[in-house]
Amino acid sequence: MTEHQNKDHDTEVEGAHALLPIDEHVEEVSGPDGRKVRHKGIYLLPNLFTTAALFSGFYAIVSAMDGNFTHAAVAIFIAMVLDGLDGRVARLTNTQSAFGAEYDSLSDMVAFGIAPAVVVFSWALTDLGKVGWVFAFIYVAGAALRLARFNTHIGDDDKRYFTGLPSPSGAGLVAGMVWSLSDFGVDGNDIALLVGILTALGGLLMVSNFRYYSFKDLDFKGRVPFFVILVVVLGFAVISSDPSRILWAIFVGYTISGPVMSLWRLRQRTKSASAE
Repeated sequence: MTEHQNKDHDTEVEGAHALLPIDEHVEEVSGPDGRKVRHKGIYLLPNLFTTAALFSGFYAIVSAMDGNFTHAAVAIFIAMVLDGLDGRVARLTNTQSAFGAEYDSLSDMVAFGIAPAVVVFSWALTDLGKVGWVFAFIYVAGAALRLARFNTHIGDDDKRYFTGLPSPSGAGLVAGMVWSLSDFGVDGNDIALLVGILTALGGLLMVSNFRYYSFKDLDFKGRVPFFVILVVVLGFAVISSDPSRILWAIFVGYTISGPVMSLWRLRQRTKSASAE
């Protein structure tokens, strides 16, 4: 192959890479002739989990449009599990990448931002008309702003805490409400205003400055006491006995923990100031 042909070949390869939709990850390996060859692509394993979470969010939207609200809510909870796994898989396999982080954020926006809003709107807010739109959009906007703030780490200096309600927890609050009340046989349209207020409140808490415990300082890699394993097993057993109500109760408790802890800290500071 002549030098001119080599240049033409390199140009064609670069042009082909420019047309590829995914070419973020780049690595160099030695080719058969000893030359360095650049390979472009993405890490497959963690992004499979992210894609599965994205599909779960999409499935929740389609199910809500078909009136299958229980399936829709369950799909959102499945997306939460998958979202928790993709990052851990990436860290365990040393396959973190900027592409994966951006893809995960976009997946979260669908699964924890748009999907819960569509589900709750279809279940309870349609009869409210434009007011229902506003309630649902406040939630969507809150999720988008929460994810943007998380990506830029604004205000999150202490890794033990999140600033604002995390978007998966906001989704758990809304999806758990739909799932639990549907199991009770409640028609969402009968309590539309209350549902709308709770939905909008979830969106506002996501952009609030309330601090929520992140659980990131818990070490599950080393040895743990047998009692901890027993508690985890019992926890799964309790949840499986009545998943819709217990999961919703957990997310309601976590949601109110931010304001409660903030009020408690404010009270403690007030007491300290009075004592001085």
